[in-house]
Formats: sequence, C-alpha cells, structure tokens
Amino acid sequence: MTKVKVSDLLIFVLSAELAGALSAAVASAMAGEGFSAYYNTLIKPPLAPPGWLFPVVWGIMYALMGFAAYLVNETVSAVKKQALDLYWLQLFANVLWSPAFFGLRSNSVAVAVVIMMTVLISLAAWAFFRVRKSAGYLMLPYLAWTLFAAYLSIGFLILNP
Repeated sequence: MTKVKVSDLLIFVLSAELAGALSAAVASAMAGEGFSAYYNTLIKPPLAPPGWLFPVVWGIMYALMGFAAYLVNETVSAVKKQALDLYWLQLFANVLWSPAFFGLRSNSVAVAVVIMMTVLISLAAWAFFRVRKSAGYLMLPYLAWTLFAAYLSIGFLILNP
C-alpha cells in the first residue's frame, strides 16, 4: 500500500478549493452584490436547485478533483504531465465561470465557458483514467455536475435573453 503524502494531498485539494474561492471572490467583486440576489431574479429552467446548494456541491467537487490530481501526481506514468496539464487548464476555465455568469451577468459568455469547461474536464478525466483509474473515476461526479451546470447555463440563456 502506498503511503499518503499528506502535505502533497493538502496542496492539491486546497489549490482546487482556493480556485473556487478565487472565482467566487472575483465574481462578487465584479457584481457588487451577493450571488443570491442575482440568482433569485432569474427565470430558472426546470430542475434548477436553490442557490445555497451550489457552494456546497462545488466544495465537494473541488475536493474530489484535488484528490484525483494528487493520485495522478503520485503515479508513475508517461502521460502524467499531460494529464496534470489538462487538469490545471480545466481548473483555470472553471475559475472563469462565476465571473462570467455572476460578475458580467452574461449568460452567453457563461455558456461558452461551461462548454469549454466540459470539453477540458472530459479530456482531463480521460487522461486521468489513462494514468490511474481511481483518479478518472473521481473526476466523473465533477463532469456530471458540470454537464448539469451546462444545462442550467443554456436554460438561463434561453429564459433570460
């Protein structure tokens, strides 16, 4: 059994969580008001959850993706660098969504960003599977949640032109 390097694990998980916090902070600074106020003004597509659920789920998703990246980092593989490069790229794209949606209040930019995220997450998950199957599986809830976010973003765009 491989020994867990707690400091490395914390670096990966906390860097993912900090990316989410940075995204929220930038969006909040741009919007000048809370996320809830804006979200509550929107016409919502079917299945849209209450606003309080998003930070809870995203917190879990960031922890899962950070743990997945840690597993990839700890594995010897010829494609490890490519997998981690895709991971960092998708995480950067993820940071852009909240500022696009809440900060710019641009549903069209948010849709473009979430589509880019979905592609990059899919590529990262595939690369993670190639390095370490358990890391790939840890990316699947994140991919599913992002697909749901894409559905919501497209719904917001259609219902709130």
